[in-house]
Amino acid sequence: MITRAALAALSLSLYACATAAEAPPAPRGLVAIETRGHAPVEDAPAPAAGRTLITGATVLTAAGDRHAPGWLLIEDGRIAGVGGGEAPAAMRAGATVVDGRERWLTPGLIDAHSHLGVYPSPPINATRDGNEATAPETAGVWAEHSVWPEDPGFERAVRGGVTTIHVLPGSANLFGGRGVTLSLRPRRGSRAMRFPGAPDTLKMACGENPKRVYGQKSGPSTRMGNVRGQRHTFIAALKWLKDNRDKPDGEVARDLAMETLAGVIEGRILLQVHCYTTQDMLDFLQLSDELGITVRAFHHALEAYKLREILADKKIGVATWADWWGFKLEGWDGIPEAPALIAESGGVVAIHSDSSIDIQRLNQEAAKAFHAGVHAGVAIDAAQALRWITWNPAWILGIEREVGSLEVGKRADVVMWTADPFSVYAKAERVWIEGELVVDGPRAAPWSDFELGREVMP
Repeated sequence: MITRAALAALSLSLYACATAAEAPPAPRGLVAIETRGHAPVEDAPAPAAGRTLITGATVLTAAGDRHAPGWLLIEDGRIAGVGGGEAPAAMRAGATVVDGRERWLTPGLIDAHSHLGVYPSPPINATRDGNEATAPETAGVWAEHSVWPEDPGFERAVRGGVTTIHVLPGSANLFGGRGVTLSLRPRRGSRAMRFPGAPDTLKMACGENPKRVYGQKSGPSTRMGNVRGQRHTFIAALKWLKDNRDKPDGEVARDLAMETLAGVIEGRILLQVHCYTTQDMLDFLQLSDELGITVRAFHHALEAYKLREILADKKIGVATWADWWGFKLEGWDGIPEAPALIAESGGVVAIHSDSSIDIQRLNQEAAKAFHAGVHAGVAIDAAQALRWITWNPAWILGIEREVGSLEVGKRADVVMWTADPFSVYAKAERVWIEGELVVDGPRAAPWSDFELGREVMP
C-alpha cells in the first residue's frame, strides 16, 4: 500500500490511467469513487533499504534462465542483478552476503485462490466470513472487509514459500464479491496488506453451488436459472454504466454492485470464475462473448483440459488443483495430468490451494502435477512447471510486471530452498518479501499473537 500523499498514483496503477512517466490526472467519475474506496488508513512501511547479495545458489528465475551456480542482488526492495557464476566484485560493496551454496532460489510463490483471512484458523462460526449467502448477487461486497490479519494461516503460508495470495469470497453466489491480492507481511489491517497496484477482482460462480444454496430460497434452482441471473445482472450493469460513465463523481447514481460490474466491463476489475465442468465453462463463454465481458481465469476448472485449445486461444487462465477430484459430481472427471495438458496447449495454468493446508506445500502440489504430466508423456519441463506457482498466477492477478520471476527491476520476493523446490525434502529456509527478510530459519518469533501461549493449554 502507499501513503495518502501518493493516492493519485494508486488510481494510476489500479486503473491504468497513464504511464509511470506521465503526471497522473486528477481522478474523476467512477475512478474517483474507486480511488476514495481504496484510500489507506495506515501507511505501510517503505520497502526494505540496503543491499543483500545471495551467492552460490542454483537460481531458477521462472523467466527461462537457470543459473547453477548463480547469484542474486537485492537492493532497496527490488532485484538489482541476477546472473550465473561468481557475482561481480562490485556487487559485494555495502551488501550483506548470504551463502547460497547447496541452496535453491525461486521467486516467491503465488496462490491465485485462497480463503485465508476470510475463513481463518480456528474455523468456527465466529470467524467464517467468506460467503455473504443472503442473495445470489452480492457483487458489492469486498473480501478485504472480512480478512482477519491475525489468521495464523498467513504465517504458515509464508513458511511454505508463499509471498502473495489472492483472497476470494466463497462460491455460494452467482456474484460473490470482490477479491483482493495481499502481500504476506504482518499488518494491523487488510488494507495495508494489499499488494500495491494490484487490480481488484470479481468472484463469480457457475454450476452446482449457487443452485444448491438458493434452490430452496428465491432461486436460481437450475443451471439455466444461473445463466439467466448472470445475464440479467450484466445487462443491467451495461445500462447503469452507460448512464453514469461520463458523470462527475458527485452525480453518479451510487450502486455498489453496479460499480463493481462496471469495473469488470471496463477491464479495471479482473473476472475470476468458479467453474468446474465443460458445460458450465462453455455456457459462461457464450455469455461473455455476447456481452463483451473478459474472463481472466476459470478457477478449479477440473474439466478445463477438455477445452484447453479454446481457453488458450481466448487467453483465459486456469487456476486449478494438482489432483483433487471426485469429492462431488462436478469434480468426477478431474485428472492429475490436466495442468500439463493445458500448458502443452499454450494455456496459462496455475496451481492453487483453496486450502489452508495445501498452501503450506504449494511447491509439492506443483511437483505432483508436473510429474503426472511427465509420466503421461506430455511435453513439459520443470522450468515451465515452476511458472505454475510463480509467473502464471501473477498474470492471472494482473501483477506479472512486479512479481512472478527473478528479473531486474521486479520486487524482491524471493525464496531460498534447502533442496530442489520440487523435492519432498525442500523447505523454505529464508523468505524475502519486497527485500525484507521475513523468514530466517525455523526459530523466528511468531507474527500473530493469537496462538502465543496456547501450546501450554490443556
